[in-house]
Amino acid sequence: MHIVQEKILSLIDNKNLRGLTLREIGDLIGETFPQKVKHHIDQLEKKGFIVVDKKNKTIEKKVHSTSLKSGILNIPIVGAANCGPATIFANENIEGYIKISKNLLKKCKNIFAIRAQGLSMNKSIINGNTIEDGDYLIIDSSDTSPSNGDVVLSVIDEMANIKKYVWDEANNQIVLVSESTKDIPPIYIHEDDSFMINGKVIQVIKKPKLT
Repeated sequence: MHIVQEKILSLIDNKNLRGLTLREIGDLIGETFPQKVKHHIDQLEKKGFIVVDKKNKTIEKKVHSTSLKSGILNIPIVGAANCGPATIFANENIEGYIKISKNLLKKCKNIFAIRAQGLSMNKSIINGNTIEDGDYLIIDSSDTSPSNGDVVLSVIDEMANIKKYVWDEANNQIVLVSESTKDIPPIYIHEDDSFMINGKVIQVIKKPKLT
């Protein structure tokens, strides 16, 4: 996701944008060109992350997960993330929805799904389930400040990946660790790198083993 879009989403979390002009929004996020602000607002609306009400001059985050009468949730699928090196582009356009019973989830708000690609987190266990190629991972997008040992969806130089988060306090660095049957080296992140946490993995929906 573009840095301007990240700033807009963060701003929406912390401030009511009702009635603000594009220039005023730009001032709040450090962007001097109103048309650039408009472009990224349009992109966020197109991707389904926000709702823009031009009549009432409001911009709000869109709640994707909607409950059906049967107790089934429609959870947006926003692409795939590599479980090894960061090689899958973080394309956040919604490509479909996965229907999941509320009884299979511990949380039903601020969540989305991605597909795992690769086996380099296949020793990691989330609520009793391992992460294997083709599984759907449920991401809590509101949890972007992980604790040591959390499995997170991160974006490095616009590439998405799934790793265990470790804060190496002694060396003042973030280490993204693979938990795999393969020998895969960690990824070391400096605080100045183009890096962000997009959420915490809270559930694994297993790909069925068909015979």
